[in-house]
Amino acid sequence: MRSVWDTTVRGRAAAGMGVVVLGAALSACSGSDGAKPAPPPSRGTDAPQAGVTPTPATHPFTGGAKGLANPVLAVKIENTRPALPQSGVSAADIVYVEQVEGGETRLMAVYSSRLPKKVGPVRSARISDLHILPQFGRPAFAFSGVQSKMKKYIRKAPVYDISQESAGAAYFRSGDRRIPYNLYADPRSLLKRAPKAAKPRDIGFRFGDAPEGGKPIRSFTARWPAATMGFTWSAKQKRWLASWGGSPDRAAEGGILGGRTVVVQYAKTTRSKFHDFLGSYTPLIHTTGTGRAVVLRDGKAYSAKWSRPSESGGTAYTTADGKPMNFARGQVWVVLVNDGKPYTP
Repeated sequence: MRSVWDTTVRGRAAAGMGVVVLGAALSACSGSDGAKPAPPPSRGTDAPQAGVTPTPATHPFTGGAKGLANPVLAVKIENTRPALPQSGVSAADIVYVEQVEGGETRLMAVYSSRLPKKVGPVRSARISDLHILPQFGRPAFAFSGVQSKMKKYIRKAPVYDISQESAGAAYFRSGDRRIPYNLYADPRSLLKRAPKAAKPRDIGFRFGDAPEGGKPIRSFTARWPAATMGFTWSAKQKRWLASWGGSPDRAAEGGILGGRTVVVQYAKTTRSKFHDFLGSYTPLIHTTGTGRAVVLRDGKAYSAKWSRPSESGGTAYTTADGKPMNFARGQVWVVLVNDGKPYTP
């Protein structure tokens, strides 16, 4: 069966079929109807090559002027108490917060405009990552590993696998933490293992002046079944300062984590076919389709809508009246929460 990735790049005439196939893939991965699981988009023979991506005028991930032609690197990072403080998160262009087993969360940090000296603790990938990453083309993807049943999905995904298994020399263990919270990686060394990693391209973000309206707020709390993250506006630093479990979310390099823009994206969360060794099922976060969002910038909260018709395309964020929801230039956090109450599938 032709993959969503192949369908999209073969032409607009097949776009409708691509959406249908995408819906089938997500439904199958959820395992709710007993159907055979379908893989996320494969890299395909017609996938765009890094060399043909035009250099943007401003960085599509941050709205800035640096690193316009740098490759894209995504890294999975632990986000539970034993992993704090984390390294390298403050240097990311985009930080995704995703629910994992047991109602906890994990980060996927996306780098391009700049690289930290080290990043971690690096942890394993999840199926939702493979549904988020195709919009970046074929980026380099760093993670500690995956369960055996998921390896075939990694092989078929449009990513360069630079996991610990395939790029071990780029990883190292820290002596001051216990396994599995002591694995770190050198981003520059990682990218040497993926010399053809995709360059940055439009993923739907728009940067510029804030739209009219918005509700002034001091803080916002995102909730999952077993975790909370807060974001408090700092007028002095002109960004949202993150907290984890009610305490400041500090960076290993110093300071508190947080972004100029925080997107709280409400997305349906269902049960995937995967589970951990304790029997807890891995959530599948549905990041295609449409839904609601709250965008935090400049000390205000804006009600917004998100739309992502296909996995190979980016996510458009619009205001209630349909205009582009501009982000503040700088680091963006995309906080994925269930569309409804916190839910453990």
